[in-house]
Amino acid sequence: MKSALPPILMVDDEPNMRSTVSELLMDDGYTVDVAESGEQAVEMLAEPSSEYFMMITDGRLGGMSGYELLKKAKADFPKMRVILITAFATPKLAVEAIKNGAVDYLSKPFAPEELLHAVDRCRENYDLKEENKTLRARSGGSSPIYQLHQIVGDSPKMIDLRKFIETVAPTDSTVLILGESGTGKELVAGSIHHLSAQADKNYIRLNCAAIPENLLESELFGHEKGAFTGALRTKTGRVEEADGGTIFLDEIGDMSRPLQAKLLRFLEDGSFTRVGGNEEKRVHVRIIAATNRDIVQAIKDNDFREDLYHRLNVMQFRPPPLRDRGRDVLTLADHFLVQNCQNLGRSSLSLSTVAEQKLLAHQWPGNVRELRNVMERAAILEQTDEVQPDSLPDFELETQLRSSRNSSGEGEIDFELGFAEAVASFERKMIQKALEQNQFNINRSAEHLKMTRHSLRYRMQQLGLGNNSKDSGGPDE
Repeated sequence: MKSALPPILMVDDEPNMRSTVSELLMDDGYTVDVAESGEQAVEMLAEPSSEYFMMITDGRLGGMSGYELLKKAKADFPKMRVILITAFATPKLAVEAIKNGAVDYLSKPFAPEELLHAVDRCRENYDLKEENKTLRARSGGSSPIYQLHQIVGDSPKMIDLRKFIETVAPTDSTVLILGESGTGKELVAGSIHHLSAQADKNYIRLNCAAIPENLLESELFGHEKGAFTGALRTKTGRVEEADGGTIFLDEIGDMSRPLQAKLLRFLEDGSFTRVGGNEEKRVHVRIIAATNRDIVQAIKDNDFREDLYHRLNVMQFRPPPLRDRGRDVLTLADHFLVQNCQNLGRSSLSLSTVAEQKLLAHQWPGNVRELRNVMERAAILEQTDEVQPDSLPDFELETQLRSSRNSSGEGEIDFELGFAEAVASFERKMIQKALEQNQFNINRSAEHLKMTRHSLRYRMQQLGLGNNSKDSGGPDE
């Protein structure tokens, strides 16, 4: 409920404005305190018993200005959100307000919906941070806490994924999460724990690829004092820390076979022995494991134990790659834009139609992680209120260069050429080969190159291929 929030502090020297805004916010469920001046607001903020989740202030006040109040409030209460309102709006003042920490900037006259929308965005951010803070305290602060509502997307595959999480989470079953890097495996694991009966217990995350092989066993099961050089005291392992809760073993495909054998024993009955110790210990934890490796191929290559795979694979999740999620790309892009604009303290951004088309055409080899980084870049670079293509990376060039690295000799670089000439030469060869392999059919060639038909025609024209009847001919479906 909104009423459970700390109050909003409304600062304005005009009685009618104070009354109008306060009533609007209270009708929407918020609690509001008012101040008639910047000086009074400073006194109210300084009271030991006061707590405000945000402040709304007019930019022009008698005495201390709203801009001075903004600077003072952000210096003393850096986490408090501030919205600045002014009847004298200029781009320079807007930049100054955002630069000094305002989360939004409204010009008079404004529609009630504008203010409520801005306040609601701050409330959602506040609620999320408070909930994560509480859950992180429950988990001993050991790792980030993820929840089901953070799995964003309305494609059928994501709807099915959330339903499957809701079904499996309340059980005590071991879970194996497979899929490409950046698809959200850690988010799935955290959501399973959050919805489980162990949600109030520890959630421990261990990245098996980030710890040297000779130290991973000690990190997992602990060690006794003097067990090896540098073991100056007894260390509790992560499985003991997770007792009663959940341990998430990320990148388990990178675990050595000897340690796989010890993990298999632990999975059988929860028993283990610390490195250098003789005492058998026993805990009860839920195991969630994940890997981006082709686990079947790893078994064939004798890199992963088949019996461990079957023991882990009680419930299997496969978060879909972003390229298979349709318009979820745009939903996620909007989600990350909101987050990054809030983090950067800048006004909100939306996607232009051209930017949407560019995002939908990309294959996203880095999946959701790549999209998150692209939206952070856009939030930093974009100077308008809509993301334009210039604020996005050159996806086509990246794809072509990646293909050249993965091909055997096909994309070798001629260092006698300049950079632009070398790239153009490679593009020309790649497009020419795709056209030949697809009988000069533009649709099939574009699909083969993982680019749009329009982009292919454009590149052919730029590279001088479009004027050649042989290169541009053939059926065009």
